[in-house]
Amino acid sequence: QVQLVESGGGLVQPGGSLRLSCAGSGSIFSFLAMGWYRQGPGKQRELVAGITSGGSTNYADSVKGRFTISRDYTENTVYLQMNSLKPEDTAVYFCNGRWNQAEFWGQGTQVTVSS
Repeated sequence: QVQLVESGGGLVQPGGSLRLSCAGSGSIFSFLAMGWYRQGPGKQRELVAGITSGGSTNYADSVKGRFTISRDYTENTVYLQMNSLKPEDTAVYFCNGRWNQAEFWGQGTQVTVSS
């Protein structure tokens, strides 16, 4: 199966930036549709950004213009560049991959936006 390992979370001030990384392993990684989800305190998990195996992207309205999802097929890594961070972006961010009937999740990484 695919293993997803996330990194890059941390504490940042409002207006700051972070880049999350999701490093994958497995021969099918390049075929996965990938997404970043987040779950804030007391909230449901929501899709933040998605990218298909072909590179098409989509974003939640709340992050459009601020976040960018990308993938590096050579490195088997998906990134989420987060700019102009707001306190409401505070959440645990999860990396997700889907292929056919299979679904894979990373362990989650905490992003805290606070002054």
